[in-house]
Amino acid sequence: MKPAADRIAQLLGHFVPGPLPVRIRAWDGSQAGPTNAPLVILRSPAALRRLMWQPGELGLAEAYITADLDVEGDLADALSQAGRSVRDRSSTRPGRTTLASAAVLAARLGAAGPPPRRPEGRARLTGGLHSVSRDRAGISHHYDLSNDFYSLLLDETMAYSCAYWTRPDDPAYTLADAQRDKLDLICRKLGLGAGDRLLDVGCGWGSLTVHAAREHKARVTAVTLSRAQHDHVTERAAREGVADLVDVQLRHWRDIDGGGYDAAAAVEMGEHVGDAEYPAFATKLHDVLRPAGRLLIQQMSRGAHAPGGGAFIETYIAPDMHMRPVGRTVDLLEDAGLEARSVEALREHYTTTIDAWRTTLERRWNDIEALVGTTTARVWRLYLAGASLAFAERRMGVDQILAVRPTREGTSAVPATPADWYTPLGPA
Repeated sequence: MKPAADRIAQLLGHFVPGPLPVRIRAWDGSQAGPTNAPLVILRSPAALRRLMWQPGELGLAEAYITADLDVEGDLADALSQAGRSVRDRSSTRPGRTTLASAAVLAARLGAAGPPPRRPEGRARLTGGLHSVSRDRAGISHHYDLSNDFYSLLLDETMAYSCAYWTRPDDPAYTLADAQRDKLDLICRKLGLGAGDRLLDVGCGWGSLTVHAAREHKARVTAVTLSRAQHDHVTERAAREGVADLVDVQLRHWRDIDGGGYDAAAAVEMGEHVGDAEYPAFATKLHDVLRPAGRLLIQQMSRGAHAPGGGAFIETYIAPDMHMRPVGRTVDLLEDAGLEARSVEALREHYTTTIDAWRTTLERRWNDIEALVGTTTARVWRLYLAGASLAFAERRMGVDQILAVRPTREGTSAVPATPADWYTPLGPA
């Protein structure tokens, strides 16, 4: 009988034309495939069984999450090389005869059997799409994993969004420095000054809220659906001496009341709003601003012909997330009566940011694994590797959109040039 790796190679040949895009090491120790390709380790036939029952991205992801399948070396490099190899080949949908032959091979490899048990960690949301209760459950699934987990993964600013790398080649320049530069860039684009009122929608762990209050003396209303974040930001504002300037509210964006804000920001929160709901979200942001008030949206986008998140992210990381090309978001903001004044693409900045998180994850792997368990740790390793690639390969983007609510007379009160936004950033 042929070694398992040879039979697996034969099986994969029914679906991927040409040479194997990876090198395979099977559970019997046999290997097959190019010696210079990423090494994929199949620890048991269960990896193949997962793919038989759930072909495609999600089956592969769950085989990795459960460690039925593993990758030697850097996971993002392996995904990139294998994906590029597959994309460069033309393929056709296998016919019935081919599928029948593949099924026989899979059975002989031990892949036949009942569906494997699904790993823990899938989002299980109920209720109407983007109802308040379902949105709260979706946010909780991702952001309430635990404050301790995010404290291990993120830097001291606790900013869980794309940083702004003004000195990426300076070895003394850290992720925390890049996050602070991002926070200050947002505040400068918004023109914040002492006493100005800022609405921070989807405030996360309070990085922008506290920075705007501490460094610019703004009065900030911070809104979140996450109880863990609400409690963290409340305690943080007190600890950092800005409790008198910060009001943290546990509520849905639909339930934001009041108005007359000088500025509003939504930093990587708009992805959770939903497609059908985004026009109402844009209208809400318009209505809470005073005339000539400014809005800063930092939001992930997808390419015009790219799917965005994908099955794995939507199942394990961010359920109900929706992304669109950046131009469509600008259209929706302008449809709501806002005027777009600046769009700045930060795509490459996000690759650098995510790679910094990946480095931290690996450096603190033992602590993270002990805190959240091996399955969740492997979910995040796969998530961050895939996300880094998505931005590097232009399947996803992220942009800062500055908009204003013009006065009735058409005045924007935005500076004639953006020079003042950038000159204070970077080295003195």
